[in-house]
Order: sequence, then structure tokens, then C-alpha cells
Amino acid sequence: MLSIPIHIQANTSAFKKPGTRAFFTKTFAKMAEDKITNWVAPNDKSGEFKRGQSQFRNFIKKGGEFPPEKGRYHLYVSYACPWAHRTLIARQLKGLEEIIPFTSVHWHMGQKGWRFATSEDKDAPGANVVADPVKGHEKYQHLRDIYFQVDPEYKGRFTVPTLYDVKQGKIVSNESSEIIRMFYTEFDDIIDEKYRNIHLYPTELQSEIESANEWTYNDINNGVYKSGFATTEEAYTKAVTVLFNSLDRVEKHLSETEGPYYFGKNITEADIRLYTTIVRFDVVYVQHFKTNIRDIRSGYPYIHKWLRNLYWNVPAFGETTEFTHIKCHYTKSHTQINPHSITPVGPEPPILKVDEEVPAVKFALAMAAKK
Repeated sequence: MLSIPIHIQANTSAFKKPGTRAFFTKTFAKMAEDKITNWVAPNDKSGEFKRGQSQFRNFIKKGGEFPPEKGRYHLYVSYACPWAHRTLIARQLKGLEEIIPFTSVHWHMGQKGWRFATSEDKDAPGANVVADPVKGHEKYQHLRDIYFQVDPEYKGRFTVPTLYDVKQGKIVSNESSEIIRMFYTEFDDIIDEKYRNIHLYPTELQSEIESANEWTYNDINNGVYKSGFATTEEAYTKAVTVLFNSLDRVEKHLSETEGPYYFGKNITEADIRLYTTIVRFDVVYVQHFKTNIRDIRSGYPYIHKWLRNLYWNVPAFGETTEFTHIKCHYTKSHTQINPHSITPVGPEPPILKVDEEVPAVKFALAMAAKK
């Protein structure tokens, strides 16, 4: 139910004037449509989730408006967000921890969007979950404060990741796919040689990576959201069917590659972009977004093996994964899906060890060993 602001409650006699009731009815209806947590517009008959385009699309490069410099840029993320998670992984893989500091917002998204944590918050673990540390931002309480500082007339969404130029007070980019590519190469002159030799978008695989990116993004990364935010049975069924067809496609690919990574022996962008969805799949998407045809741990053995290897054996993946943020954000922020904000206890554990299997698989292996 939409609550009436106090200043309007004090003057409810205004409804008695001709035409006033219609005005307020339209006003409240518009407010409901504009809620930041309305992922599908209430008047959209298709019921399909349509992701908006990122608004800031600048690029860090030598000789440009945003040159690569140590300490010049600040990365704002949410540990809950799979798009922001991409940037934390790429940042660590490329050894940029001392070059680009970051701050994670609190996991809760309210009507004003992402908020910064306060000293009273004891429910948001992880590094750098703090108030905005950038000089001049001492009074900023929400990520939106940065957007309005940059553009007081800004009309878009307030999204993570946000890469911010501290020196100029400008947002460089809020498009994750472009931020990670900046991290791949644009700081190579100021990082250690061992990190310069890490090629996450190698020339010989670029066409294959681009091809995988297209359907992985549309069908899987965004597909879980299309399934979960759908407001009609038809939209949901269409999205979830495409999602699992593409998960089957990933499973087949991984069964045929030498591994242990998506394109063989080296980590690439394909691993980064797929991981941030798959690591959230069993923990949140299966129940919250109703993507429950199968789960990863019991339904996709090759994806499950690939996932666990990244989480447990590659620090940039495991160390940037915060399950508390992931579970609490989705279940307590998406009140149109989960109005009572109850967070499920399971699955436990959130991810199995490299050599651990679900009971059904253990049983099958034990039975096979007896033959």
C-alpha cells in the first residue's frame, strides 16, 4: 500500500474540492509507477523485464580526458550485484588493488537506491563496506548523491558499478562490461609485470568471447532477471525456458573443453561474466527468481566443477564473493517479489567444496563403486 505523505495527510479536506481527488489519484498512481523497485512498469502488459542502458560511457586511456593514474579513480560497487562483482574480480586479477580503491554500499536498496553503510550497520560483512570515503563526500548517504553532484538534472537509475574520477568530480562509467576492459589494459604501464602478462581478452579468442558474451548476457546474466521480474506467466515461462536452454549449452561446452576454465587453460572474460551469475544461482535465483527447473549443484556437473574451481582456487573470485550481501539484498530489497522480506536459511553450505557433492551424487558414486 502506498502511504500518503504527512503534509498531504494534514490537508485531506482538500479532497472535497472538485477535481482534487482525481489529481491526487493520478499523482499517487504516477508515484507507484516510478518506484525504483518497480523493475517492470505496472502498466506494461507484456510483463517482461527490460534492462535500461547505462548512462555514463566514458573510457580511461592515455592522452584522454580520463588518463590512467594511481589513486585518481574510485570504484563504487555492491557485493550483492553481479554486474559490480565483475569489476571486483577484474580489478584483483589485474593487480589494481593499490591503483583503484573501492567502496561497497550496504546490501539494502530502498526507495532512494543504494545507500552507504553507517557505523551502526553490523549486518554487512566484507572489506570496505563503509561510508563514502572520498573527500568532499562526507555528507553523502546514498550513491545517488554522487550522480546528482555530477549532474543535478540526472534522470536515470543510480547503478553499480560506478567508476568515479576523484580529481575532476566526474563519473567515468557505470557500464560494467566497459569498466572491466579498461582494467584489462589501460593501467598496464603502472602495474607489476606479472599482471601485465595476464590477458583476459586475448586476441586469438576475441571472436569466440564476443560470441559467448552475446547469448550469455541475454539468456543467462539478464535471463535470471527476466525470469524473476516477470509479471505475467507468459513472460516468465519464455524467459526461464531460454535461460535453461542456454545453461544446457554452457554445460555441453564445458564438457568438451580441456578446462579448467571456460576457454581452456587460462582465465578469460568469459569466466568473469558467467561466474557472477552462476555463483548466485543456487543461493538466490532458484528460489527468489523461480529459476528452479534444476539447480547447479545437482543438475549441471560440469558447470558445478568449473564454479567450485574458480571460487576455491582463484582468490579474485572467492574473496570477492559475499553471500550475506547476495542473499539479503535480493530477498529484502525486492519487496514486490518477497513482500515480507524473509531470507531463506539455505542452501547450506552456499557453495560446496571442490571435492564435495550433494548426497544423491555421493550415493550414486558409492553404488557404482560396489559394482
